Amino acid sequence: MTQLKRFSLFAVALSLSLLIASCDSGFEEMNINPTQADQIDPNFKLTNIQLGISGERYENWRTNLIYSSVMIQHLAALPGYWSGDKYFYNSAYSSAMWDRYYPNIAKNIEDLLEQTAEDPEFVNMHHITQIVRIIMYHRLTDLYGDIPYSEAGRGFIDGITHPKYDAQSFIYPDMLSRLEAATNAFNSGSPSFGGGDLIYQGDVEKWRKFANSLMLRLGMRLTEVDPGAAQSWVQKAIAGGTMESNDDIAYVPHNDPAGWPNGNGQVFGADGNPRMSEFFVNWMKDHNDPRLFVYGQTPVAGADPIGLPNGRITGGSDPNIGIENHASWVSCDSGATPCGMDIYMVPNDVITGTDDPMFFMTYAEVEFLKAEAAVRGWYSGDAATHYTNGVRAAMEYLAMYGAAGAISSADIDAYLAANPYDPANGLKMISEQIWAAVLLNEYEAYANWRRTGYPELTPTNHPRNVTGGTIPRRLRYRALEAVANPENYAAAIAAQGPDELTTRIWWDK
Repeated sequence: MTQLKRFSLFAVALSLSLLIASCDSGFEEMNINPTQADQIDPNFKLTNIQLGISGERYENWRTNLIYSSVMIQHLAALPGYWSGDKYFYNSAYSSAMWDRYYPNIAKNIEDLLEQTAEDPEFVNMHHITQIVRIIMYHRLTDLYGDIPYSEAGRGFIDGITHPKYDAQSFIYPDMLSRLEAATNAFNSGSPSFGGGDLIYQGDVEKWRKFANSLMLRLGMRLTEVDPGAAQSWVQKAIAGGTMESNDDIAYVPHNDPAGWPNGNGQVFGADGNPRMSEFFVNWMKDHNDPRLFVYGQTPVAGADPIGLPNGRITGGSDPNIGIENHASWVSCDSGATPCGMDIYMVPNDVITGTDDPMFFMTYAEVEFLKAEAAVRGWYSGDAATHYTNGVRAAMEYLAMYGAAGAISSADIDAYLAANPYDPANGLKMISEQIWAAVLLNEYEAYANWRRTGYPELTPTNHPRNVTGGTIPRRLRYRALEAVANPENYAAAIAAQGPDELTTRIWWDK
């Protein structure tokens, strides 16, 4: 796509976001907008939706980074507002994704689904929109549990201004069924989206592979709560055909300066506090992982790679929380160089640009999930082969960040030789590789850790934590729900359990 065309596309999308998005707090305002045009080109609508799911600084800062990335110990930060690894509750941060996705995207998806359902010729557009809808809702339900789902975004269409919360036990089968329906309905002879589809430009075969790959991920989510259903969906996904190479990766590009910037990149440009976590850096060093200096960089060139311990703050006499009391700390009063915060690795400029891609799912993840399926006896493929494929893909795809992200084949071969697949520790190795591969897609890192228990993280111990010293299992609902949607909110609490960070969602057993 030319720069002029991309500029025009993003300009239209940005204009649309002002036209059809609402920032009000109640569901009535979220779902009714009298200024909305009767019909807009579906391509423009899809662009707006995909960019919205990729997100802006607001939700990526609060939900993806301040909470998820440090809970899962990819990153660490000292200030108290970095709540996730200190297990604090911040109502605005906990609800950030809810605040963005429901008023700004949910109703726009429902509008596009209605528009594309009107004409059989729109079958491909309709089911691509269904898949995009699932990207959004599986993030929401994985973070919060039971959520408004079947009635969400339907205020203008059906007059539902107070949507019920659906049980996650309903949401997951419904999402999986919609993915199956999409793969069966795609028709290469019917029209599709064009350049308005930022992910695959309307290529229905790529969307089919992504739908099956997403089915594989969601099927695996059920391993602890419903192994029979998990096996069935995993087998169906693999048989249907999943991603085959890094060419199939699902991502939104942000490589036009005139367009919508990468939300993670906006955060790193505004907040200099995050560092690479001590746990993550040590894991990389222990495995001699060549991604270490793609993911992170030392503030002082040539310094040793050292990660910042999670759960720490500046100052404090308690050795459990004061960074100055940690064994890694080097006081600048000593005259040593580097010293202070300059000893801790920072996220590398290579992966923190506002023009970097935002990844939803990679081929590497698919290969690791196939390896897990083989370990569980659900698939006849060879676990070692899929593990190897996954590691190689996870390292090779970093070149999509630019030449500085490229890892040589020789380095990948050396890594695999030094870290061969061990069947006796198969599930642990596979899960840790997923964790290592999905850096900055912290929603997925957090979800897969809760599902598998890997990597084996040690909780932090800040004295003001609200979880009893355990890693949170979910985020809390938007505080205004108790006022804006009280009956349905109360019903959700009664069904799922207290609205606390420690309450486990349905599949997290």
